[in-house]
Amino acid sequence: MKPLTYLIAALLSPVLTTVALADSNITLKTGYDFSSGTYGSTTRTDISAVPFIGSYETGNWTLKATLPYIRITGADNVVAGVGAVRQTGVAARTASGWGDLTAAATYSFALDPKAQFGVDVSGKIKFGIADSARGLGTGEHDYWLLVDPYRRIGNTTWFGGLGYGVLGSSPGLKLKNVVSANVGLSQKIDDRASAGVIFDYRTRSTDIGYAQRELTAFYSRKFDADYKMQAYATKGFSDGSPDWGAGLNLGRQF
Repeated sequence: MKPLTYLIAALLSPVLTTVALADSNITLKTGYDFSSGTYGSTTRTDISAVPFIGSYETGNWTLKATLPYIRITGADNVVAGVGAVRQTGVAARTASGWGDLTAAATYSFALDPKAQFGVDVSGKIKFGIADSARGLGTGEHDYWLLVDPYRRIGNTTWFGGLGYGVLGSSPGLKLKNVVSANVGLSQKIDDRASAGVIFDYRTRSTDIGYAQRELTAFYSRKFDADYKMQAYATKGFSDGSPDWGAGLNLGRQF
């Protein structure tokens, strides 16, 4: 683990613990995520991650931080979260370690509470603390602005979103700014469960890379007032996305 990761963890731990004890709007999550793809080459790359997620809600605001532990096996031209970054000099490798720390702040505008229509506006920063030499990240900071409208009609919530990302570049890795978009729906099954689908698109982040296109189906269930589970499966439709992926996470509200 890098010294900066130790420092961030040391600074955040007492703060989150204090807030969690004083407020019931803290949610902590962890789980397992796996994806597999060739990313436009003949070599398959598998990426697994165990994310550690903390979020805090107050009023219309939601603050969230994510730090994953990553293991990547396959082509060394694939960077976690980016995809293939070059087409030549590809070799096999296996690497594991902490990924990048992501922090986000979201403000929810309830434009029409009666019609259950609103818009979430988010700012997100990815701190490039992962080991870029082993492909666990880019080693640079990224900045995102996201706008996500939603509308509930009966037991169905329709949602979509647009985003713009300023990706950090280095002399060894030139990245382009990207545009993202998504559309989907969530269907309430009963008082504790819901299921839905979401289609995501993102423009390519390198000149030799590919756009990302993937479809995800998900299922969420509350076990009680404190615990919630979500399972999902993803199918990629471009060389910028994994061929497939799946994951499961469990959250507890305090």
